[in-house]
Amino acid sequence: MLVIVCYDVATETTAGRKRLRRVARVCESIGQRVQKSIFECKVSAMQYEQLERDLLAEIDSTQDCLRFYRLTEPFDLHVKEHGKFKAIDFEAPLVL
Repeated sequence: MLVIVCYDVATETTAGRKRLRRVARVCESIGQRVQKSIFECKVSAMQYEQLERDLLAEIDSTQDCLRFYRLTEPFDLHVKEHGKFKAIDFEAPLVL
């Protein structure tokens, strides 16, 4: 499944800036950054649940916001790209 993860972490304090880095690190480990606080993640149901648990463990729910959007297939009907950033096609062959 394709999941969009969006977050907004309060960064007024040192602890908030550390949380922001940890949240970004969790997202980078499983998805691709498409904007500063938005990631696309192609995951299985089990990976999705683990991602959600990992991110909930990092945020402060009294100060931060975390949203998950699960997109249904066919993805090309739900995602349109404009501008210079081109996302990685998770279904295409990997060429190095």
